[in-house]
Amino acid sequence: MDAYDQLGQNAANYAPLTVGSFLDRTAAIYPKRQAVVYEDRSYTWSESRGRCLQLASALNARGLGRNDTISVLLHNTPEMFECQFGVPMSGCVLNSINTRLDADTVAYIIDHSESQLFIADRELYPVVVEALKTSKLQPEVIIVDDASADTRPDMPSSATTYEEFIGDQSPDYKPEPIADEWQAMALNYTSGTTGRPKGVVYHHRGAYLMAMGTVASWALPMHPRYLYTVPMFHCNGWGHAWTMTLMAGTIVCLRSFSPEKFFEQAGKHNITHFGGAPIIMNMLASAPEDMKPRFTHTVKAMTAGAPPPASVLEAMAHMDYEIMHVYGLTETYGHVLQACAQEEWKNKSISDQADLNARQGVIFTNLEAAKVVGEDGNPVPHDGESMGEIVMRGNVLMKGYLKDDKATEEAFKDGWFQSGDLGVIYPDGYIQLKDRAKDIIISGGENISSVEVENTLYKHPAVDMAAVVAMPDEKWGEVPCAFVELAPGADTNEAEVIEFCKDNMARFKRPKKVVFGELPKTATGKIQKKQLREQAKSLR
Repeated sequence: MDAYDQLGQNAANYAPLTVGSFLDRTAAIYPKRQAVVYEDRSYTWSESRGRCLQLASALNARGLGRNDTISVLLHNTPEMFECQFGVPMSGCVLNSINTRLDADTVAYIIDHSESQLFIADRELYPVVVEALKTSKLQPEVIIVDDASADTRPDMPSSATTYEEFIGDQSPDYKPEPIADEWQAMALNYTSGTTGRPKGVVYHHRGAYLMAMGTVASWALPMHPRYLYTVPMFHCNGWGHAWTMTLMAGTIVCLRSFSPEKFFEQAGKHNITHFGGAPIIMNMLASAPEDMKPRFTHTVKAMTAGAPPPASVLEAMAHMDYEIMHVYGLTETYGHVLQACAQEEWKNKSISDQADLNARQGVIFTNLEAAKVVGEDGNPVPHDGESMGEIVMRGNVLMKGYLKDDKATEEAFKDGWFQSGDLGVIYPDGYIQLKDRAKDIIISGGENISSVEVENTLYKHPAVDMAAVVAMPDEKWGEVPCAFVELAPGADTNEAEVIEFCKDNMARFKRPKKVVFGELPKTATGKIQKKQLREQAKSLR
């Protein structure tokens, strides 16, 4: 053996990468600094770490540990932040569920993930009750009883609250160290391209490097003051809970978004950073001037989902908000490409800067490589016109899809993650997304599967054929538009069809427009979605 290779790993020179170390370090160095703020509650870093350890202890006391799934249905509250650390520190896997999902999908996730315990916000408890009526597994439910919630539905008198669950546990608990950084840490379900979502499995190493990469690529200073507008169920809140902990920041939790609430909290807590979909930026830019607080510093924002319109970028620039456009997927822990601004761009007009910033950009420091390849697998020319699929590789890629070997193998074909997104690459190496190969509609930052909406439409007795495509929308970026061919002799109307969809799937996924008529088809009977997309553009 070579002399260099004889020097192996040992306890002194090697430790598995895990985000729990961020929490330990920050709490040790800045124990009295403000960590998490929510309404009339505030916790220091010492207190937050203690609560996270109490959660880990409570889970371990139930006999839960490595590879046991803990599902949570929570808004952005301190308890949701604590789950981002306490659950992984216990060795369990954190399964954050989209708060907008219907009970049927939640039931599927409970069974598919083999959920061992469920932590739910009291306001969302009725969804859990409905889900448990059809799920095979019946995990214990712990309820977060938030006094700030708009509604607080009845709950059983025998129910265990979150505070009761962690209350008897020690804030000085020492969980078993994570022995393997490749160990599963989180499970996030995609919107899917069929009626059922896929379970994306994250590892500890990837979460650690996602946080580190964000610090470098977003040029984060120490002690940022971050307003959490990104739902923490979405790619673990883009990993910003881990990132802000690493930088000993202050996290201000926002249970639900409104421009009024955003500006109130931003001004009150002197916010320096936040993230959100382009619709969030649009709503802030369009808000009345007397609502907007004035800062002596530049507020930095990260946006993803679709390129923000030039008019929004211009309005935000006048407010002294600096927006960075990023791109990623659930499978990549969130953002892995960024519209990294060049110094010379500052000399260009706001409109030209917006065009440059509309591109998905170049790799984050946490990604190894990204390229655009043609059907032959070779890179397309860097001409900004030749289209191909965006593929990536690096340490912030998922372990794979839970219980789906075929999908995992297809996703990692030829040693690259196949994004399913089509784009071009420019002479300067910047990538721009052009189309979504799997017809995912991104509406207000939420992914909506056209196939899932179509499957719901096909359940309607009057529908013979259906196709769903994205329709441009000034507020949401794009929304589902349904084209429906009725069964012979059947009759219905747009409002009734939309109401039917609303009753049979998550409300935000319903089509916003329904067009009736014969659908264009190829000679083999395949619906020509390209024609429908063009038609939808004229309907905006």
